[in-house]
Amino acid sequence: MLATRIRQKEGTFYFIAYKAADLLEKVRFTSRYYFEGEEIAQSRIAEHDEVAQFIAGIERSEKGFQRVLNRQKIKQIVNFYETVVAQPMIPGTVLLFTDETLRFQPVGGSESIGHLSESKGKYLVIDGQHRLAGLHFFQAKHPDQSSQVEVPCLLFDGRSGDFATEMFVIINSTHTRINRSHLVDLYEKVSWESPEKKFTAKVVNLLYSEEDSPLRYKINRLGGRSKQEKWVLQSEVFNELLKVVTAHKRWIESHLGMKADRCYALVRDYLKGVKEVMEEVWGHNERYMFTRDVTLKALIRVLDDLIIDRKLIKDWDEQHSHRPFTEIVKPWAPLAKEFRADGFYERFPAKGQLERVRKVHQRLLDAITG
Repeated sequence: MLATRIRQKEGTFYFIAYKAADLLEKVRFTSRYYFEGEEIAQSRIAEHDEVAQFIAGIERSEKGFQRVLNRQKIKQIVNFYETVVAQPMIPGTVLLFTDETLRFQPVGGSESIGHLSESKGKYLVIDGQHRLAGLHFFQAKHPDQSSQVEVPCLLFDGRSGDFATEMFVIINSTHTRINRSHLVDLYEKVSWESPEKKFTAKVVNLLYSEEDSPLRYKINRLGGRSKQEKWVLQSEVFNELLKVVTAHKRWIESHLGMKADRCYALVRDYLKGVKEVMEEVWGHNERYMFTRDVTLKALIRVLDDLIIDRKLIKDWDEQHSHRPFTEIVKPWAPLAKEFRADGFYERFPAKGQLERVRKVHQRLLDAITG
């Protein structure tokens, strides 16, 4: 097929035009799409295909296109395809990806124009999956018209899955279409994020998944265990821990070797100590607010304050236990009644959550610093 090779810095990709029917044969849909009694089945996604798994997860998420919204969205797209005349149906490019390395042969003495081989497998759609789903249903209704439709595409080949993931993040986060918590899952993969963010993302992932974590499965994140009660958004835990990592980076580098598992152990043991002291209210979210997002964020801020207590940290390091934290937060035990759900907002009055987190943080800090 004829293609224009485009080079930007170290990257190379191709601009191509596909006939609608040909393109629909070459792409795989990572989500199921509905329209007037018809549907496009979701392509089978291999377990190792992390990029496709992520994109499918976004479409299935509570912020994504569920069945009813999906049908409405596709109906609007098909209606546009049917009614547009002078204006182009698909003026923007659809972004395609294959990990295969395609062969490009320049023609006519040009370095940019040439023939590009096709992939053996199907393309992953990085951007434009809904437009293509609409095109599928439009083609079924109007096969004579769809035969005249060409779709402009940008094709990226021969790169890793991380490259495709990073591109998906850039495109979707720019337009704020991905929930912020979902982006945390990808900080380890994107090259332009700071080392502190990547490190913090690893720690949050351990807090969610490790068997000995007091927050195991309680963090609301993409692909999490949906039937588990969630206490706090992943993005909120991430943001609070990022402040800790940024403020104490030099100490984390020298004392913990900037190792995520060591930092996780510190946070885990601190929360274990808190849980032991506040066992009466820990996890009882119908009656108490102690393991709700507002207090959990305040708890991480207290940890930020405690890290400067070198004796405490030395004791923790020597004992490899949560006991030093248990001892230091014992004064919180009499405060349990203050975290009753009934009247909580009156006891901690604030104009919004930011101010309320500050007030809870100060209340907890005052109790242990006297």
